[in-house]
Amino acid sequence: MNKLKKATPYIIGAAIPLALGGISALLTASDMKSYADIAKPPLSPPAVVFPIAWSILYVMMGIASALVWKGFRDDDRQYGLIYYGLQLILNFFWPLVFFSAKEYWFAFAWLLALLAAVIATTVFFRRVSKAAFYLLLPYIAWLAFAAYLNLGAAALN
Repeated sequence: MNKLKKATPYIIGAAIPLALGGISALLTASDMKSYADIAKPPLSPPAVVFPIAWSILYVMMGIASALVWKGFRDDDRQYGLIYYGLQLILNFFWPLVFFSAKEYWFAFAWLLALLAAVIATTVFFRRVSKAAFYLLLPYIAWLAFAAYLNLGAAALN
Protein backbone atom coordinates (compact mmCIF):
# COMPACT_ATOMS: atom_id res chain seq x y z
CA MET A 1 0.00 0.00 0.00
CA ASN A 2 2.86 2.37 0.79
CA LYS A 3 4.28 1.96 -2.75
CA LEU A 4 0.90 2.80 -4.24
CA LYS A 5 0.65 5.90 -2.08
CA LYS A 6 4.08 7.03 -3.29
CA ALA A 7 3.17 6.32 -6.92
CA THR A 8 -0.23 8.05 -6.78
CA PRO A 9 1.02 11.60 -7.62
CA TYR A 10 2.87 10.22 -10.66
CA ILE A 11 -0.14 8.19 -11.81
CA ILE A 12 -2.45 11.18 -11.46
CA GLY A 13 0.17 13.46 -12.99
CA ALA A 14 0.43 11.26 -16.08
CA ALA A 15 -3.32 10.64 -16.28
CA ILE A 16 -4.20 14.34 -16.54
CA PRO A 17 -2.31 15.18 -19.78
CA LEU A 18 -3.10 11.74 -21.23
CA ALA A 19 -6.82 12.32 -20.60
CA LEU A 20 -6.77 15.85 -22.00
CA GLY A 21 -4.80 14.73 -25.04
CA GLY A 22 -7.16 11.80 -25.54
CA ILE A 23 -10.24 14.01 -25.35
CA SER A 24 -8.71 16.50 -27.77
CA ALA A 25 -7.84 13.65 -30.15
CA LEU A 26 -11.38 12.28 -29.94
CA LEU A 27 -12.83 15.72 -30.71
CA THR A 28 -10.63 16.07 -33.79
CA ALA A 29 -10.42 12.43 -34.94
CA SER A 30 -12.51 12.87 -38.07
CA ASP A 31 -10.75 16.14 -38.93
CA MET A 32 -7.28 14.63 -38.51
CA LYS A 33 -7.94 12.34 -41.46
CA SER A 34 -7.90 15.34 -43.78
CA TYR A 35 -4.33 16.10 -42.66
CA ALA A 36 -3.17 13.35 -45.03
CA ASP A 37 -4.57 15.36 -47.95
CA ILE A 38 -2.88 18.70 -47.31
CA ALA A 39 0.54 19.76 -48.55
CA LYS A 40 3.18 19.22 -45.87
CA PRO A 41 6.76 20.43 -45.52
CA PRO A 42 9.77 18.12 -45.89
CA LEU A 43 10.55 15.92 -42.87
CA SER A 44 6.87 15.43 -42.06
CA PRO A 45 6.62 12.09 -40.26
CA PRO A 46 3.95 9.51 -41.01
CA ALA A 47 0.69 9.97 -39.09
CA VAL A 48 1.38 6.95 -36.86
CA VAL A 49 4.28 8.82 -35.20
CA PHE A 50 2.10 11.53 -33.65
CA PRO A 51 0.03 9.52 -31.14
CA ILE A 52 3.11 7.58 -30.05
CA ALA A 53 5.20 10.72 -29.56
CA TRP A 54 2.40 12.58 -27.78
CA SER A 55 1.67 9.67 -25.45
CA ILE A 56 5.32 9.52 -24.39
CA LEU A 57 5.46 13.29 -23.96
CA TYR A 58 2.24 13.34 -21.92
CA VAL A 59 3.63 10.74 -19.51
CA MET A 60 6.89 12.68 -19.19
CA MET A 61 4.96 15.91 -18.58
CA GLY A 62 2.86 14.20 -15.94
CA ILE A 63 5.87 12.83 -14.12
CA ALA A 64 7.50 16.27 -14.24
CA SER A 65 4.38 17.90 -12.80
CA ALA A 66 4.28 15.32 -9.98
CA LEU A 67 7.92 16.01 -9.14
CA VAL A 68 7.14 19.72 -8.91
CA TRP A 69 3.92 19.10 -6.97
CA LYS A 70 6.00 17.24 -4.42
CA GLY A 71 8.74 19.93 -4.53
CA PHE A 72 9.77 22.23 -1.73
CA ARG A 73 10.00 25.77 -3.11
CA ASP A 74 6.50 27.13 -2.76
CA ASP A 75 6.63 30.19 -5.06
CA ASP A 76 8.48 28.45 -7.87
CA ARG A 77 6.26 25.40 -7.51
CA GLN A 78 3.10 27.53 -7.57
CA TYR A 79 4.13 29.52 -10.66
CA GLY A 80 5.42 26.41 -12.38
CA LEU A 81 2.12 24.63 -11.87
CA ILE A 82 0.15 27.69 -13.02
CA TYR A 83 2.15 27.79 -16.25
CA TYR A 84 1.80 24.02 -16.51
CA GLY A 85 -1.99 24.37 -16.33
CA LEU A 86 -1.91 27.15 -18.93
CA GLN A 87 0.15 25.08 -21.33
CA LEU A 88 -2.20 22.12 -20.84
CA ILE A 89 -5.11 24.34 -21.89
CA LEU A 90 -3.21 25.70 -24.89
CA ASN A 91 -2.15 22.17 -25.82
CA PHE A 92 -5.73 20.90 -25.57
CA PHE A 93 -7.10 23.51 -27.97
CA TRP A 94 -4.31 23.56 -30.59
CA PRO A 95 -5.62 20.48 -32.47
CA LEU A 96 -9.08 22.03 -32.57
CA VAL A 97 -7.66 25.16 -34.18
CA PHE A 98 -5.38 23.28 -36.59
CA PHE A 99 -7.36 20.17 -37.54
CA SER A 100 -10.99 21.15 -36.98
CA ALA A 101 -10.98 24.85 -37.83
CA LYS A 102 -8.15 24.47 -40.37
CA GLU A 103 -6.88 27.88 -39.34
CA TYR A 104 -3.23 27.06 -39.99
CA TRP A 105 -1.81 30.54 -39.45
CA PHE A 106 -3.77 31.08 -36.26
CA ALA A 107 -2.74 27.59 -35.13
CA PHE A 108 0.88 28.56 -35.72
CA ALA A 109 0.50 31.65 -33.52
CA TRP A 110 -1.30 29.48 -30.94
CA LEU A 111 1.57 27.00 -31.06
CA LEU A 112 4.09 29.77 -30.45
CA ALA A 113 2.08 30.81 -27.37
CA LEU A 114 2.07 27.16 -26.26
CA LEU A 115 5.82 26.95 -26.76
CA ALA A 116 6.33 30.13 -24.69
CA ALA A 117 4.14 28.71 -21.91
CA VAL A 118 6.09 25.44 -21.93
CA ILE A 119 9.40 27.30 -21.77
CA ALA A 120 8.11 29.33 -18.81
CA THR A 121 6.89 26.12 -17.18
CA THR A 122 10.29 24.54 -17.72
CA VAL A 123 12.09 27.51 -16.16
CA PHE A 124 9.98 27.33 -13.01
CA PHE A 125 10.13 23.53 -12.90
CA ARG A 126 13.96 23.74 -13.05
CA ARG A 127 13.97 25.76 -9.85
CA VAL A 128 12.07 22.99 -8.07
CA SER A 129 13.38 19.81 -9.71
CA LYS A 130 16.19 19.26 -12.18
CA ALA A 131 14.56 15.97 -13.18
CA ALA A 132 11.32 17.81 -14.02
CA PHE A 133 13.32 20.25 -16.12
CA TYR A 134 14.95 17.45 -18.11
CA LEU A 135 11.63 15.66 -18.57
CA LEU A 136 10.20 18.74 -20.33
CA LEU A 137 13.10 19.31 -22.73
CA PRO A 138 11.87 16.71 -25.27
CA TYR A 139 8.46 18.43 -25.16
CA ILE A 140 10.08 21.75 -26.10
CA ALA A 141 11.99 20.06 -28.92
CA TRP A 142 8.82 18.36 -30.20
CA LEU A 143 6.89 21.64 -30.08
CA ALA A 144 9.65 23.38 -32.04
CA PHE A 145 9.38 20.62 -34.65
CA ALA A 146 5.57 20.91 -34.57
CA ALA A 147 5.93 24.66 -35.13
CA TYR A 148 8.02 23.92 -38.23
CA LEU A 149 5.37 21.48 -39.47
CA ASN A 150 2.55 23.92 -38.69
CA LEU A 151 4.33 26.80 -40.40
CA GLY A 152 4.98 24.60 -43.43
CA ALA A 153 1.33 23.56 -43.60
CA ALA A 154 0.24 27.18 -43.31
CA ALA A 155 2.60 28.33 -46.06
CA LEU A 156 1.75 25.46 -48.41
CA ASN A 157 -2.01 25.50 -47.99
